Amino acid sequence: MGLLHYSPGHTRVKICGLMSPEDTDAAVASGVDAIGFVFYPPSPRFVSPAIAASLISRLPAGVDAVGLVVNASNAQFEAIRAVAPITLWQFHGDETPDDCQRLAAGQPWIKAARVGAQFAFDDFSLQYRQANAFLLDALVEGYGGGGIPFDWQGIPQAWISANAPQVVLSGGLNVHNVADAIARLHPCAVDVSSGVEISKGVKDHVLMREFIQAVRAADAASSP
Repeated sequence: MGLLHYSPGHTRVKICGLMSPEDTDAAVASGVDAIGFVFYPPSPRFVSPAIAASLISRLPAGVDAVGLVVNASNAQFEAIRAVAPITLWQFHGDETPDDCQRLAAGQPWIKAARVGAQFAFDDFSLQYRQANAFLLDALVEGYGGGGIPFDWQGIPQAWISANAPQVVLSGGLNVHNVADAIARLHPCAVDVSSGVEISKGVKDHVLMREFIQAVRAADAASSP
């Protein structure tokens, strides 16, 4: 079904930062809805477009291939698009709404928010209203959440209620806290990377499976 098919009571799961065939196959076997590929060279999880294309070829129909970019130039973006069949773009830098629309070129896209204490949720969702989803991540130095959780209770209830079908929750999620996050926020999807890793870029196959099991258990617990 893909990442952004909102279905109350069934939280979608994205595992980000995949780099190897073995990890990709294990994520698919665990029941993931989307795989994220990092096209940001400073990241330890960076993959080239050619490697991403090889890994995407292993994905079954219905599993989204998400391309994560950070302030990518037109040339960098086109180099990815020419090789890797990305189905969903994730803009994680300082891209303007016009940048996102232009670069996505008609494909669905997510805008990541770096959520700090004074984050203006209404302003953000209004500014990026053409986005297909909003990814909430922690505010840390640099780009990406660094595997750090943020204060979910700081999200205004009215905002989350209005935008839940478009919310992808990230930021320090793991087997132990994802159920609480789902119970509090009921997002469309959750996004995990470091929370299911042995080391940066190397996934733990057991943790991936247990993470998705924890999501399914949380869905069952929150169903009427």
